[in-house]
Amino acid sequence: MSGGAEYAILYETGFYLTEKGAEIMPLVPQEKELGLSQLVEGNPVATIVIDAQHRVTHWNRACAQLTGVTAEEMLGRREQWRAFYGEMRPILADLIVDRALEGEVGLFYPGKFRRSALIDGAWEAEDFFPAFGPGGRWLFFTAAAIRDAAGEIVGAIETLQDVTERRLAEHALRDSEAYQAQILEGSSVATLVIDDRHQLTHWNHACEVLTGRLARDMIGTNRQWQAFYPAPRPIMADLVLDRANEGSIDRFYHGRFRPSALVHGGYEAEDFFPHFGDGGRWLFFTAAPLRDARGEVVGAIETLQDVTERRRAEEALRESEERYRRLSLTDSLTGLFNSRHLHERLQAELERALRYGRTFSLMVLDCDDFKRINDNYGHLEGDRVLQSLAGAIAHCLRRTDSAYRYGGEEFVVILPEAGAEAAYTLAERLRSGFAALETQTADGRKMRCTVSIGVAEFLPGDTERALMQRADESCYAAKRGGKNRVVLAGPGGVAAK
Repeated sequence: MSGGAEYAILYETGFYLTEKGAEIMPLVPQEKELGLSQLVEGNPVATIVIDAQHRVTHWNRACAQLTGVTAEEMLGRREQWRAFYGEMRPILADLIVDRALEGEVGLFYPGKFRRSALIDGAWEAEDFFPAFGPGGRWLFFTAAAIRDAAGEIVGAIETLQDVTERRLAEHALRDSEAYQAQILEGSSVATLVIDDRHQLTHWNHACEVLTGRLARDMIGTNRQWQAFYPAPRPIMADLVLDRANEGSIDRFYHGRFRPSALVHGGYEAEDFFPHFGDGGRWLFFTAAPLRDARGEVVGAIETLQDVTERRRAEEALRESEERYRRLSLTDSLTGLFNSRHLHERLQAELERALRYGRTFSLMVLDCDDFKRINDNYGHLEGDRVLQSLAGAIAHCLRRTDSAYRYGGEEFVVILPEAGAEAAYTLAERLRSGFAALETQTADGRKMRCTVSIGVAEFLPGDTERALMQRADESCYAAKRGGKNRVVLAGPGGVAAK
């Protein structure tokens, strides 16, 4: 049999083709079996039975309701096609009776049919029938042979089920998934989605650009870690899918994550990825669970944003603020702390000494004959001397000590945990070291300078002013005593050495 045109000729003349298609025989009515009639009529599924001559022998109520064609219009006739098609052609049951081969079935149901997995020799198909109801209906239909005791085909039975709602739901789901995929793909935020098996289902273009990994290489795999880490480990979406607690997440993002304030069960983090781009990139990423209609977690979504420029700007701002803070506390000529910071640190040291019963000492230094240096060499050379003195002071300090330019050629050093003797020894080392230091002028001349130092140890009841005054008086005592010397203040302010 070649197709629908040949079928039409045979039906109109009242003959049918034999198995081999070579002999034409007249149609002969067959008796209906009472048992089969009852089974078919009582079946809630639309059912058609035809005999070996393609005559309709059964057309149950469900079929009449589905097609809108009554049994009286069909029984005993070979016009079953009228209920489904606008022109004469075989239905699936007709092809079963004629033992049609797969290629022949494909002529009438191209790409819409398959062999039945339940019944040997049967076919099943799914097709759209536009004339059924408003807008048409989708039908799923199966057809199987009816055989006699000798195994010969004496007819065929076909069942039809309206699957329109299922098809519409599938289309809606596909449309929804396509819509969601377009939303993800169109998003400028790198986004990935994993299912309940930790396999990637979405990897949008922004994620491709960020990671350098193509979607076609990632989707369907569970190798999402490869885009971010050198060795296998969960990404944030994996942890969210596994309902990891904060302790488990902390193992991977220690101190760099927090629960999401927007999504229940979600987390967000910020971390540095050294192998991203040139010199690494900072990423801010969020992960949240995906739930089905019952609230069960069926996947997770993760978004990633490159925040490298923001982090660099923040770091530059912090460095700028720190630089400004240091400048606000530092003397620009000598690099030592300035007098404003001296008052802050000295007050803090006094409070510490009073609270914990500890001691400390103060040194006041004054460059000897500094006016003569300025007069003879000029102020620029005088500045060189002050810078040399600042260098000598810094060289002698312990890690806990701090030095300050108090004003002009006068300097102050705070010596925590240093008693009078220890402070005096350090002052002597500083004095002798500076006296031996040569300062070279711009024109190549060399000059040596000296410094007078007063030392005072903190005493119970000392205020900032009292301690500074005792150390300052000792410095002047050193100058009166011939300069280039150290004088240690006594308890009453009188120089002890």
